[in-house]
Amino acid sequence: MGHFIALGHGGNAQSGDFFHTGAYCENRPMSIAFPPFVQKIAAPLFAVAVAALAYRSYAWPGVAAALGAVVMWMLLHFTRMLQVMQRAAKRPKGYVDSAVMLNSKLHAGMTLLHVVALTRALGTSATAFGEQSDVFCWSDASGSTVRCEFLGGKLKKWALVRPSAQESSDENAAP
Repeated sequence: MGHFIALGHGGNAQSGDFFHTGAYCENRPMSIAFPPFVQKIAAPLFAVAVAALAYRSYAWPGVAAALGAVVMWMLLHFTRMLQVMQRAAKRPKGYVDSAVMLNSKLHAGMTLLHVVALTRALGTSATAFGEQSDVFCWSDASGSTVRCEFLGGKLKKWALVRPSAQESSDENAAP
C-alpha cells in the first residue's frame, strides 16, 4: 500500500488524506466559477445580445459579422479540443512524465480537457459503475500516481500517491 501525500493549500503537505479538497491556493490567480446552468444560458444570451447590438448599429451586415465572430470563436475551441485529443492519442493511457509536477499544477475547477492537455494522455478510469463523479489516474515511471476526481467535468479533488520506501526497495531487490 502506498503512502498518500496531498499537496496544496499554498504548499503545505497533508499526510494520510486520500484526496486534496482543492481549496484556493495563494499562488494561483483567482477565477470566478459560475454554476453550469449560468454558463449554458449566458453564452447564447451574450451571442444574441451582440447580434442585436450589431443589427441596431449596422443592420444585416453587422449581424453577419457578429455571427461570423461567434462561429470563429466556436471553431477555435473545437480546434483546440481536437489538438488535445490527437496528442493524447499518441501517448500511453494513464502515463504522465512526472506525477509530482502534475500534482503541483492542478487546482480545483480545472476542466477534464485542461487536465488532459497538461498530461498529454488520457487517464485510466478508476470509477465504479453507477457513481456520479469520474475518477481518473495518471502514473509516472517511479510509480507515483495522481488520482483526480471530476464532478460535472470539473476537477473537484486530487491526491498524489507515492510508493512507500519499503515497496520500492522490494521491487529493486526482486530479480
